[in-house]
Amino acid sequence: MASQSQASRYRWIVLLLIFLSYMIAGADRANIGVVVPFMKKEFELSNTDIGAMASLFYLGYAFIQVPVGLLYEKFGVRRIFTFAMVATSLSTMFLGFAHSALQLKIGRVLLGLAEGPINVGILTVINRWFPPHEKATAVGVFMSSIKFAPAVVPPLCAFIIYTFGWREVFYIFALPGLFIAAIWFFCVSDDPRRSRFANAQEVAYIESTAVTDGSAPTDGVKTRAGWPILDRLIMAREIQPLADNVAILRSWNVWGCALGYGFIVGVAYAIMTWVPTYLINVKHYPLFQMGFVAATPWVGAIIGNLIGGVLSDRLFDKRRKPVMILTAASTVLMMYALIYSPGDPFLLAGLFIATGILLNLGYSTFLVYPMGLVAKDKVPLASAIVNTVGSLGGAFAPFVVGMILDRYSWDMVFLFLAASSLATLALVLTIIEPIALFRQAPSAPVTEVPRTEPIA
Repeated sequence: MASQSQASRYRWIVLLLIFLSYMIAGADRANIGVVVPFMKKEFELSNTDIGAMASLFYLGYAFIQVPVGLLYEKFGVRRIFTFAMVATSLSTMFLGFAHSALQLKIGRVLLGLAEGPINVGILTVINRWFPPHEKATAVGVFMSSIKFAPAVVPPLCAFIIYTFGWREVFYIFALPGLFIAAIWFFCVSDDPRRSRFANAQEVAYIESTAVTDGSAPTDGVKTRAGWPILDRLIMAREIQPLADNVAILRSWNVWGCALGYGFIVGVAYAIMTWVPTYLINVKHYPLFQMGFVAATPWVGAIIGNLIGGVLSDRLFDKRRKPVMILTAASTVLMMYALIYSPGDPFLLAGLFIATGILLNLGYSTFLVYPMGLVAKDKVPLASAIVNTVGSLGGAFAPFVVGMILDRYSWDMVFLFLAASSLATLALVLTIIEPIALFRQAPSAPVTEVPRTEPIA
């Protein structure tokens, strides 16, 4: 097979479009966190109302995941994905025209339904456009985009609110998604074999199961770097990838990953929704100082996602559980540390950056994990299950935070988020680290083969 140096590198252009698409979608969902204090005043909303409004997005988002995963299996990604980007922009614009709390809640449900297909579609494209040893890196870049959005959204929203008003935030944010939808439709095919931009050498490299530099694929065991003690601790097992829907739905490994992801997503989106309010009401920061500090957890998140993807692919040689465990354990400690957060904005920004890094080291690997567990054509369904439960976590946690704030204090909020991280850790420890034995044909049998000894 031709070497990687002779191949086109169009998959990285695809990854750039993935980054831009999800960054725009992330901005459309994150802007409400900055606008909340102004909405709250105009519509006389309680903290529970705000939590419910944030949660409605994730309920719509969760509702659409599995149906759209099945639609992607049948009809492909390109048209559905393009429609979802357009619908996301229109739903964002609708929020700017809202004149009641009910209309705001309807707008958030519509936005969740519109954005729901984007995540699963991107994971499906990454699975088809990247070889095994680049998947976690690609997903890390993809997930960093959703964290890049809230890193730039607070100061941008603060400027728009100061210059125009809070409604203009939604009008302005609605525009970029329409442009990226058109670019995606014409530039990204569902499969690299159908792309006019990827040459035959790149297609062969993508389809290789080799783990080094694009040499010929192997037909036997997929070798990994020797970590025998680590493999024993993370329960490494040789498997045949799950290749039918019933087996996927019955797999504890899929559901354990999904439930763990649900708790950790809840932590992330509680922070996204409530930190601007925390900075204004508790720390009493002015608008632009709030915008600066509210961006810092997501600066850390970008760094964490990128480092975590490389760690999983390179240092741990495609093992996903080590960074998942690291994220869950360290986030427990960081949530506890936030109870004693400093008042100085620069010190608090440093603490938030560290929190963002640790929370996101293993964040993206929850979405990569099913790719090693199921056959390639079943990735949309497995990813949809994980993302559905993640979305439910994103719906649950901000709402609970709102109820806690109406009755208790921010200390209780951070203890709740620490408990959520601890639940993630417990769940991740129960699932295996899958190692696929052979390249899998779509019709291959479905078995998970337990082994007592670690895989070197």
